[in-house]
Amino acid sequence: MTIQETTQAPRASAHVQPEKIRPGTRMGFFTDSSICIGCKACEVACKEWNHVPTPVTDIRWRATSYDNTGGLGANNWRHVAFVEREVDGEVRWLMNSDVCKHCSSAACLEVCPTGALFRTEFGTVVVQEDVCNGCGYCVPACPFGVLDRRPEDGRVWKCTLCYDRLKGGMEPACAMACPTKSIQFGPWEELRDRAHRRVQELREQGVAEARLYGHDRSDGVGGMGAFFLLLDEPPVYGLPDRPWTPTRVLGQTWGMALAAAGALAAGLLAAAFGGRR
Repeated sequence: MTIQETTQAPRASAHVQPEKIRPGTRMGFFTDSSICIGCKACEVACKEWNHVPTPVTDIRWRATSYDNTGGLGANNWRHVAFVEREVDGEVRWLMNSDVCKHCSSAACLEVCPTGALFRTEFGTVVVQEDVCNGCGYCVPACPFGVLDRRPEDGRVWKCTLCYDRLKGGMEPACAMACPTKSIQFGPWEELRDRAHRRVQELREQGVAEARLYGHDRSDGVGGMGAFFLLLDEPPVYGLPDRPWTPTRVLGQTWGMALAAAGALAAGLLAAAFGGRR
């Protein structure tokens, strides 16, 4: 039995009731890649609602893939990955709609010197384009390579989880547009419970490779606000196997640097006084 025959859309309610989208409740995405059909409706809806440009240079049709966006960036806030795998002599397609993870411990937010990045009342991480000065500190800080600067103005742009829609009690555009409900939106705790049930359901159907990615608070980023059900190892989808927030080890790094500086200073003093003798 193939994965396509065993995976069916979850029976959860298609849309979140407005009263559940309230300040103080962490909201997020659960993306079930087992029912993603690669239609890219999420990409289109995201671009249309958020007025994300589509430069001609971003249309990169390649002979080896139907993936025409290539990855997340300043002009691609949603990216549907097409992964072609050969398993036991048969070609297998894996698809997954990637997005900013809205990390619990967000390095991008921690390194931003201007306060352009902030944590919203819904637990998401948003860039204020009118405050961003284009310094780019957040770009290498992100362990997922999500953040990117637009060449036209140098500022950083990424998914906001449709912050403006949330404030109006509406779901993000990508979740509304997804025809299979592969992208599910709602209160983060509810999504985690739903995700665990979905994995159990798939494994009972014989899909032993089903696993969750980003749901665990003990991971290197404190748990992701947008997490995924995958059907293979994370690197197959272009995701780091063990993501971690660089700022978590800043104290240790500074300690090592100070120790090294102290040792160097001691060495120089020893050399100076030794030479005088």
